[in-house]
Amino acid sequence: MKKIIGLVLSVALILSFGIAGAAETINGAGSSFAYPIYSAWAYDYQKVTGVRLNYQSIGSGGGIRQITERTVDFGASDLPLSPAELKKDGLIQFPAVIGGVVPIVNVPGVKPDQMRLDSQTMCRIYLGELKYWDDPQLRALNPAMNLPHKEITVVHRSDGSGTTAIFTNYLDQTCPEWKKKVGTGVSVKWPVGIGGKGSEGVTNYVRRAGYSVGYVEFAYAQQNRLSYTQLKNPAGHFVSPNFLTFENAANTADFEAKNDFDLMMTNAKGANAWPIAGGTFVLLARDKKDASMKTVKFYDWAFKNGDNKAKELIYVPLPASLKNKIRAYWKANGIY
Repeated sequence: MKKIIGLVLSVALILSFGIAGAAETINGAGSSFAYPIYSAWAYDYQKVTGVRLNYQSIGSGGGIRQITERTVDFGASDLPLSPAELKKDGLIQFPAVIGGVVPIVNVPGVKPDQMRLDSQTMCRIYLGELKYWDDPQLRALNPAMNLPHKEITVVHRSDGSGTTAIFTNYLDQTCPEWKKKVGTGVSVKWPVGIGGKGSEGVTNYVRRAGYSVGYVEFAYAQQNRLSYTQLKNPAGHFVSPNFLTFENAANTADFEAKNDFDLMMTNAKGANAWPIAGGTFVLLARDKKDASMKTVKFYDWAFKNGDNKAKELIYVPLPASLKNKIRAYWKANGIY
């Protein structure tokens, strides 16, 4: 009998140790724009610390909703919330990295970085006014290309999306008709097109549908070998999406802790700036100190060790001065 009791106690101790010793997990959800870099950082962080990051790429709208409902340790959004919105829901926020949203096209014979577009053609396509690939406006931008008389299939996000917020903010600033008829936000009433859930959904629709156009974070375009386009920026230059043009846009950004880093970066004025750039933000709950502290440990590690991985995936790491502003902000909120 003593042997049986001893065996039971031993098993109980082993189970107890297994539960207590199980790897710590940080739960986050939101931005699909940020998913490639957060996944890469999480893989490296777990190897070094044993702490696992469980991140669900459900779109910025979902990330905002889940952290507001306190069902995750952090939310992720490419649309920064205003100080008033943060205060209302008991949240704080900070940027994690800067990237670019790119138009992608599926037109036979058109290679990556070959087609030229501008804000007016993008506006008219997404308003449903520019319907065919051989429209005179598109041919004028691409005189050397033999564009087909094929109807354009427009693809957009169907979920609440920070990528959509960045993309529609770009159109809202450059196209008065878009501003009047549609506006900007994580979710808008699209005049035309089919909706894909997440950047993954948009990627899959554009890949499957011939003569289509969509928009995704640049890493998705590269990883899925999609044909991204050049864009004309506010300085009047046609620029390609790459680290240097994203960095050029990032250099114009003036993030400040006093307004919780609330800043959109579209249509930056730099001569070689990519016009659809933006930060991606982490949202934390003020009343979940333990969850916020373990999340901050992850991002502090990423700020110190993750810049090369960010560059590899064509994201722009935050400058050291901004990282220090963020650390001071964490400290002021009692989580660092």
